[in-house]
Amino acid sequence: MDKNQLKKEAYELIRNFKGKSYSFGLDVLDSVGQHTAKCGKIALVIANTKLHEQIINRILNSLKKHQVTIAGGRVFHNAKPNTPREDVYRLESYILHFKPDCIVVIGGGSSIDAAKIANALASLGVYSPEIDTYLGAGLVTKGIKQTGKKLLPLVAVEMAASSGSHLTRYAVVTDPVAGQKKLIVDDAIIPNRAIFDYTVTTTAPTELTVDGAMDGLSHCLESFYGVSQDKMEYLKKISLTGIELILDNTKNASENPNDLEAREGLGLGTDLGGNAIMICGTNGAHLSSYSLVDISSHGRACGIMNIYYTVFFASAIEEKVRLFGNLLKEKDFISVELNQLHGKDLGVEVAGGLTRFYKSINFPIKLLDLPGFNDQYIERTLQAAKDPQLEMKLKSLPVQINATEVDEYMAPILEAAKTGNFDLIKMKA
Repeated sequence: MDKNQLKKEAYELIRNFKGKSYSFGLDVLDSVGQHTAKCGKIALVIANTKLHEQIINRILNSLKKHQVTIAGGRVFHNAKPNTPREDVYRLESYILHFKPDCIVVIGGGSSIDAAKIANALASLGVYSPEIDTYLGAGLVTKGIKQTGKKLLPLVAVEMAASSGSHLTRYAVVTDPVAGQKKLIVDDAIIPNRAIFDYTVTTTAPTELTVDGAMDGLSHCLESFYGVSQDKMEYLKKISLTGIELILDNTKNASENPNDLEAREGLGLGTDLGGNAIMICGTNGAHLSSYSLVDISSHGRACGIMNIYYTVFFASAIEEKVRLFGNLLKEKDFISVELNQLHGKDLGVEVAGGLTRFYKSINFPIKLLDLPGFNDQYIERTLQAAKDPQLEMKLKSLPVQINATEVDEYMAPILEAAKTGNFDLIKMKA
């Protein structure tokens, strides 16, 4: 599709998704004050002041222009990557001490996730002050219903084309000691307002640009793979548009950081990933990524694993895998005719096309490409897949397996991902 038409369709899809609660595109940063003023007059501002000083100053000026006071008179430091538990509790303490009537968080997915969870803890502490209480689906809403309390309005200012956390009901938190991520899924934690000025991503390091893009691609792809038949046509447009934008723009954005056309395309693509996972959640690659947190970024782990889950899922979802493959074919990453292929053969060819795309952007294609990887991570991943708190990911696989079948089917996928050998993948009849 023509690139300008593709972007036009993406803008329309995202506007239909978020309406006036979301400002996105090029040069929209100064709308932060206007959005925040609709949520409150005393804002706790969370950001990385060293990394984003000029951007933060612009945002503070925008808040001042709209008569929003800064709680505590200063900006509070954001969460570290992967949202460590201790950072969530630290942010909760700021909320409790400085008593804002709204929160503005400026950062990537980890910072926004931390603010979402800290907001829930500070607002529902009388119900439970422990993160573990809210792990899983709908448990923040349960606390709200039992206490009659409300969360503070949250304004998310996204700084990275990646997770889509500024648009979604998801928040991930990490236990650094166990090296394991856990997930909260709840409509109550969706930011009330969001802003993503795609121009702010021009300063992102190359690795963050590429890994973030693969996180967005994983959202589009996994949701599409897992969506039920009754929602497929609706989601197909969103997911495939997002994937095409990411295929078209990742290389240019990583090699030419100031290419605003590429940055805009990548931002739209990853935003559509956020849209997609609000219709159907992620599955296999995300589940496997949560146990690789101490050796890999989230997007990198998901990106690698989606190669191998594409093979495993292919027999059950041939139409979807073929549609994805045809996009790769249009971009010259596949040369054969996919209509003649079925089952695992189809999956292997499409996975090969995805691998060739990854090589074109210098992205890893197997787990052994990750420094520090060893077989202990396979065992950790298998154990995590059996954890009831992550059961929703297991249930959402296009090929249904239960906890008792994890070793039989998931272990071969991980072994294949370790070395890049598709022959090791065991298909389920």
